[in-house]
Amino acid sequence: MHWFKCTPPAIDCCCHHILYNQPDFTHVETTLETYCKNQGFQVISLPKFHCELNFIKQCWGYTKRLYCLNPESLQEAIAALNVVPLESMCRFANHSRWFMDVYQKGLNGSEAAWASRKYCGHHVLPESLMEDMEKAKLH
Repeated sequence: MHWFKCTPPAIDCCCHHILYNQPDFTHVETTLETYCKNQGFQVISLPKFHCELNFIKQCWGYTKRLYCLNPESLQEAIAALNVVPLESMCRFANHSRWFMDVYQKGLNGSEAAWASRKYCGHHVLPESLMEDMEKAKLH
C-alpha cells in the first residue's frame, strides 16, 4: 500500500494497516454497488488507468473527439454521448478483451503492442505466439 508509510512487507505494523486488511473492511460494497444490487443491476468495475482494458474509456474518447468537432454547449455534449454506435462499442469491447487475453498469456505492454500489429485482424492469438516472439527477438 503506497499510501501507508510502513516498511514493506509489514501488514500489521500500525492500527491503520491492520484495519485496512481486515476482511470486513476489504470486501465492503460501495454505495453505488448496494443501490444497483437493490435495483437488480450488477456493477462491473473496470481498470481505471488502462484504456486498452476498459472499453468505456475508448467510448469516451470517441465521444470527446465528436464533441471537439462542434461548438461547445451542453446540448452538443449530450448529443455526442448519444452518438457512439453500438457497433463501435462492440469493437472497443473486443479490442479490450483481446488485450486482456494477451496480458493473461504473460506479455508485457511492448510485447502486446507488437502482437497487436503482427496479428491485426485476428480474434485470437495463434499457438505459435511465443515462438514468433522468439523469432522476432522479443521474448
